[in-house]
Amino acid sequence: MNDLVLEASNFIDLNVAEIIYLFVVGFVGGLVSGFIGSGGAFVLTPAMMGIGVPALVAVASNMCHKFPKALVGALKRAKYGQVDYKLGIVVGISAEAGVLYGAHIQESIKATFGEAGSNLYVSAAFVLVLAIVGGFVMRDAIKTYRNGTIDEKEVKTKLAQWIQTINIPGTMVYFKSIDAKISVLFTIPLGFATGLLAATIAVGGFVGVPSMIYVMGVPSLMASATELVVAFVMGLGGSIKYALHGLVDIRLAMIILAGSLFGIQLGAIGTTYVKPFMIKVVMGSIMIIVLLSRLLMVPVYMSQLDIFFDLTEKTSSLLSKTSFAIMIFALAVGAFIVLFSIWKGKKEEEATN
Repeated sequence: MNDLVLEASNFIDLNVAEIIYLFVVGFVGGLVSGFIGSGGAFVLTPAMMGIGVPALVAVASNMCHKFPKALVGALKRAKYGQVDYKLGIVVGISAEAGVLYGAHIQESIKATFGEAGSNLYVSAAFVLVLAIVGGFVMRDAIKTYRNGTIDEKEVKTKLAQWIQTINIPGTMVYFKSIDAKISVLFTIPLGFATGLLAATIAVGGFVGVPSMIYVMGVPSLMASATELVVAFVMGLGGSIKYALHGLVDIRLAMIILAGSLFGIQLGAIGTTYVKPFMIKVVMGSIMIIVLLSRLLMVPVYMSQLDIFFDLTEKTSSLLSKTSFAIMIFALAVGAFIVLFSIWKGKKEEEATN
C-alpha cells in the first residue's frame, strides 16, 4: 500500500486547460521532432515540468511517448529516402546501454536528494547540454549564412573525413548515408552518450544528430531522420525500465503522443521543402530559448535544497512564472519557424514549376 501511495504522489492532477496545453505541447514537440530528428524532448520535458510534473516522471513519460512517435516519423521520412536504418540500429543498440545506466543514475539521485534534487539535476543537465550543443549548432548555422553557402552541398568536417579514413579490421561497417565504412568503435561511445543523455533528460537528439553530422559526416537531412530510428530503440527500452519503477504517467504520455502524431508528420513533410541550413537554425534557436527557461529554475531548486540560494516564496514564484512564459515563447518560435519554412519552401517550389 505504501508503494502505491508513493507512486501516486508522483503524478499531478490534470484539469482541462492543462490537458489542452499538453496536447499543444505534444503537437509542437512532434513538429520539431519530425523536422530536426530529435525526439523534441528538449521542448517536452521542460514544458511538463513547467506545470508541476516531477522531473523524473516527466523524463519517464516523455520516453514512453517517444518510441511510437519516433517510429511514425522514421517510416514517414523513409518514404523520402532519408533514413539509414543500419546506422540507426547500430547506434541504437549502444544507446540502449546508455539508457539503462542513465536510468539507474536518475533513480539514485531521486532516492538520495528527493524531488528537488531530481529537478535540479535535470535542469542543470539541460542548461549545460543546451549551452554546448545549441551554441555550436547556432554558430555553424550563422557561419553558413554569412559565408553565403546556404545553397551549396554540405561539406564534411575534417574530423568526419579523418574518421572515415581509419580502418580497424573486424570493426568496419558500411553505411549508405555516408557511402563509406566506419568502425563501430566510434559509433559505440556516441551511441552510449546519446542513450545516457536520453535517460537523464529524455533527450538523445542533442548528441545523436550533431554527432552524426559533425563526427560521422552524415548529411543533415539523413542525420535528423536516422536519429528517429535511434529514438525508437531508446524509447522502447527506457519506457520499460522506468515503468517497472512506477514512474511513467501514461496520461501524460498519451496526451502528448496524440498531439505529436499530428505534428511529426507535418514536420517530416517540411524537410522536403527546406534547405539543411534551416534544420540547424530551428534546432539552435529553440535550444537557446529553452536554456534560458531552465536556467531560471536552477536557483529555485537550489533554494529548496538549501544550497547557496535562500529565495523568498514570492521570488521563487516569479522565477517559475517567468520560466514558464519563456517556455511558451520557445514553443511558439519553434512552431513558427518550422511552419513558415514549410510555407516558404512550398511557395518557391510552386514558382519554379
